[in-house]
Amino acid sequence: MFFTYLRRELRRRRKAALVVASGLALGIALVIVVNSVSSGMNQAQDKVLQSLYGLGTDMTVTKAAEAPKSGETGRPRFEFGAKDDGEEQSSDRVMVQGFQTLASSTVTKVAGQKGVADSVGGLSLQVMKVSGEFKRGQFKQDQSGGATRQGGPGGSSGQPQGQVEGGGASFDVNSYSVYGTDVAKQGLGPLTSSKVTKGRTFKASETDAKVAVADTSYAKEKKLALGDTAKIKGVKYKLIGIATPDSGDAAANLYVPLKQAQTLAGAKNKITTVYVKATDSQQISAVKATIQKNISGTTVTTSADLADTVSGSLSTASDLAANVGKWLSIAVLVAAFLVAGLLTSSAVSRRVREFGTLKALGWKSGRVTRQVVGEAVVNGLVGGALGIAVGLAGAYAVTAISPTLTAELGSGAGGGARGGGMAMGGPGMRQSAGKTLDIALSAPVSATTITLAVGLAVAGGLIAGAFGGWRASRLRPADALRRVE
Repeated sequence: MFFTYLRRELRRRRKAALVVASGLALGIALVIVVNSVSSGMNQAQDKVLQSLYGLGTDMTVTKAAEAPKSGETGRPRFEFGAKDDGEEQSSDRVMVQGFQTLASSTVTKVAGQKGVADSVGGLSLQVMKVSGEFKRGQFKQDQSGGATRQGGPGGSSGQPQGQVEGGGASFDVNSYSVYGTDVAKQGLGPLTSSKVTKGRTFKASETDAKVAVADTSYAKEKKLALGDTAKIKGVKYKLIGIATPDSGDAAANLYVPLKQAQTLAGAKNKITTVYVKATDSQQISAVKATIQKNISGTTVTTSADLADTVSGSLSTASDLAANVGKWLSIAVLVAAFLVAGLLTSSAVSRRVREFGTLKALGWKSGRVTRQVVGEAVVNGLVGGALGIAVGLAGAYAVTAISPTLTAELGSGAGGGARGGGMAMGGPGMRQSAGKTLDIALSAPVSATTITLAVGLAVAGGLIAGAFGGWRASRLRPADALRRVE
């Protein structure tokens, strides 16, 4: 009887049922689109952060660089011996970039902390190579960080340019980044943010081998091919692979085994960064606090910290989706629920004669109420189905259009620099503070979002049914008689 009456009444009141269902559908569709776009924003931001961190990394441990002492510039010094005029000379300087070094044993200490699943160390270096033709004399570093030569007037070229006192010189400065990676643990760290597209990556046995992997842009710029030799501070490294970053810039121009990087920098058993993977991504804040408490003097940086450094239209759109979109969805849903409830209550008022007659025939108030609630729930489910269809269409449209968002990686997020160093936690941000990434926005719809939509549809139906049921429960047989009269 219940279902027979339900079916008959819904067929009789198709227009009213469609109005209620459409209102609920609008609110549910908006929730689906906002949730899907927000999910797409998170994925886009993850791509940006992946270019800073590398896959699988939840946080990094570093130690802030010390400020230069009084009278020191903190810049590299170069010296060139006297040679014949016009003869080319060069000088390399390998520097630890961005942070103070940590003992390699820090990796083991971090790995022993509660909540840490794995950790690996790396050494971030910056290489500056000055080469050119000089006049006779001795060159030394001036206070501006360039190369200077004693004696004779003259000039210089290159970037940055040195200053020459009384003589002539023409030289260039070439700066590039090198990252020492633990070849035995390549599942963590910045190299995981790139894919080796040519050649191969390191073998676990190449812990101290003179081999290197080059970033594809750097290899193209320097015209390096597999099997070629890259020279760092006079040491030749065979190029075994070329890596293409998944998003943004690579963490370094060249990657070499960690021991080789330590040898180049004269930093035996030293690292600059510990990359950490937590056992539970929901406990990252607790793991961060534990590491900072038990390993003094270190700075622990999580992906949430790095996310604060991302600006541009991605950040703006993400804020809109998270704040404006969320509150707009809530407002539309509340309005849809209220309208559905009021319309259902109004429909019950127009059926006073019907319900009054049913009560006169022996229907109890509870039975009438259940009938009204049943109709409202069906309307809610119909609205949910329509809302899911419209929401999926909207999400598909966003993905099909794929609007391009920009993400700018600020360099002021921690005082370091990318290109061998990292602004916050390892190779991460270019010193040129304005590296902009273009990210295509998508709007993936998850099963959780669909479940939420179904739940909202049922909730909307129950709320509307509550309004109608309350109104129906107040009806009396006398109401039907008055309406007849």
